[in-house]
Amino acid sequence: QVQLVESGGDLVQAGGSLRLSCAASGSIFDFNFMDWYRQPPGKQRELVATITRGGSTTYADSVKGRFTISRDYTKDTAYLQMNSLKPEDTAVYYCHAQDRVSYRNFWGQGTQVTVSL
Repeated sequence: QVQLVESGGDLVQAGGSLRLSCAASGSIFDFNFMDWYRQPPGKQRELVATITRGGSTTYADSVKGRFTISRDYTKDTAYLQMNSLKPEDTAVYYCHAQDRVSYRNFWGQGTQVTVSL
């Protein structure tokens, strides 16, 4: 079973930057796409960014122009570069991926991002 492990969450001041990493235990080439979701305190989980196997990317309107999703096949890792962070970006960030053959979904355990004023 594939495991996804996020890292990089931290406490940062507004305007700062963080880079989240999502390391897969298997080859990310086997995924149809990889996503980053987030769940703010007391709210539902929401989709932040997606990168497809072909490299296409999409973003939530709230993060467009500030966040960038990428992946490195040599390291089997996806990234979320977050710039110009705002307090409303505070959330637990989760990595998600879907297997391209079985369409099985995999989730990481989450990493906390806290943005202070």
